[in-house]
Amino acid sequence: MKTSYEDYRLTGIVLVVSLVTVFLVVNAVESNASTFMGTSTIFWSALIIFGIQWVAWIPASLLQSERFYDLTGGITYIAVIIFSLWAGLQSEKIGTREYLVSLLVFIWSIRLSTFLFMRIHKKGKDGRFDNLKTSPVRFLVPWTLQGLWIFLTAIVVIVINCQSGTPPPIGVWDIVGFVIWILGFSIEIVADLQKTNFNSKSENQGMWIDKGLWSYCRHPNYLGEIMLWSGIAIIGLSCLSGFELVSFISPVFIYLLLTKVSGIPILDRRALEKWGEMKEYQEYRNRVPELIPKLIFK
Repeated sequence: MKTSYEDYRLTGIVLVVSLVTVFLVVNAVESNASTFMGTSTIFWSALIIFGIQWVAWIPASLLQSERFYDLTGGITYIAVIIFSLWAGLQSEKIGTREYLVSLLVFIWSIRLSTFLFMRIHKKGKDGRFDNLKTSPVRFLVPWTLQGLWIFLTAIVVIVINCQSGTPPPIGVWDIVGFVIWILGFSIEIVADLQKTNFNSKSENQGMWIDKGLWSYCRHPNYLGEIMLWSGIAIIGLSCLSGFELVSFISPVFIYLLLTKVSGIPILDRRALEKWGEMKEYQEYRNRVPELIPKLIFK
């Protein structure tokens, strides 16, 4: 498919918005950050994130393949967290909290990226990229947006690790945040396993899942995702102050992304196209909340 003027315009807008957003966030949170080669390690972290995406975009465009898109995302999380830990070690300000939040991101990124990679390997493709991968210009958009997603979600961990000041000891907020992360991570894993097992059975082909956690809310995996990043941000309450609190954009961004942009709206639209006229599905939608289980309010 030929690249049009609109493709260049859209890609340009995405690049400008992404880079301006990163510039504003970096400038807001870097005042207490350690430095590397005279520049804040927050800036270097952003450079690593987008650099990996844009380098990976080159072979992906040549092959017109999205097969290693999610895997690249997981590798990027690990790379930037390792760098931020290294930066903290240079200033000798790394403690239990820094190792803890880094470990949580390691575990989450390895689990999710592997799960998504195996899913796309099994299906052979991801329909979201069908109209994008045929043009290198259009295909740059999802790789840039993945960089923005990684930066905005990981920023709270990056700021925690890159602080130049002495971190306070582990406190109540750290414990609360860790418990919320455990709950969120567990919900996400169980929801993904339940849906995978449901879809693997021939009698369920073409149907929606309404069993297990999916009987309490229609998107339990997204609920878990929001909870675990909220838990990491809560851990940051013990050591972040001033404009560093801008890094709390992490769980806010995840919530808005999944509930207003690319998560629930897209899946709900596809579900309504498939089953919207079925009485059973209408009853399921009326009975089961979108995200927050009703049992929380009982």
